[in-house]
Amino acid sequence: MSKKLENAVNIYLEGIRDGNYVEAVNKYTGKFYKQHSTGVRDGKEGFIEFFSAFVENNPSRDIQIIRKLEDENNVFIQAYQNINNGGSKWVTTDFFGYDEEDKIIEHWDVIAKYNGKTASGRTTIDGSTEIKDFDKTQENKELVRNLLKDVFMADGDPSKIDQYISKDQYIQHSADLKDGFEAFQSYALRSNSPLIYKEIVLLVGQGNFVASLSRVIRTENAAIQEYAQVDIFRIENGLIVEHWDNFEPVPEENVNSGKF
Repeated sequence: MSKKLENAVNIYLEGIRDGNYVEAVNKYTGKFYKQHSTGVRDGKEGFIEFFSAFVENNPSRDIQIIRKLEDENNVFIQAYQNINNGGSKWVTTDFFGYDEEDKIIEHWDVIAKYNGKTASGRTTIDGSTEIKDFDKTQENKELVRNLLKDVFMADGDPSKIDQYISKDQYIQHSADLKDGFEAFQSYALRSNSPLIYKEIVLLVGQGNFVASLSRVIRTENAAIQEYAQVDIFRIENGLIVEHWDNFEPVPEENVNSGKF
């Protein structure tokens, strides 16, 4: 495991799971720690302030790292958190930026409730974890970037979806969508799309996996709300074959540098 990945994993497991948040934030972050997590102030002091209360209020913390990607100066982690023996279960998706010493200096996250039975009969975290095709990282990142721009942005064309999604195999972990190309195509081609991508904020890829952080607009029950959206894609032979997502409302007010 590289130093960047090691620092990201350790701030999670040593700092949050094991409760050693003071030692972890001092050991694994740089001189300044820019924070985009909702409710957490910038800096090491903000991290310590937030997790001192979190650890005290949640004495049982089972955290499992499900997927992790490294791409130049960024790391992505998808984690499962079982808090207080099932009292709450979360999927957390995190992006980390680093200084020249591989210490963490910036952090973004999107947190949502874990779903143990999606419309496809899967969960929001199960599925493939094997990273391969390392030589195709840049090609796969461009595939995902073009999908989000060409299909899901306001001026996109949803009919182009067959250029990006496999018709033979499409495994879906999104809570309300079933497996298969047809189900995803029907969702994308809806006349009043409930999901519009406004901006791709971060794109982290490694081999056959690509994770994106985007600013999106979701329409739910006639209400329009800005969200931070994370998508994870697995690619085979130039087409997307598996997808996970996570989304969280963007707060109207921030205590830190803002959600993005």
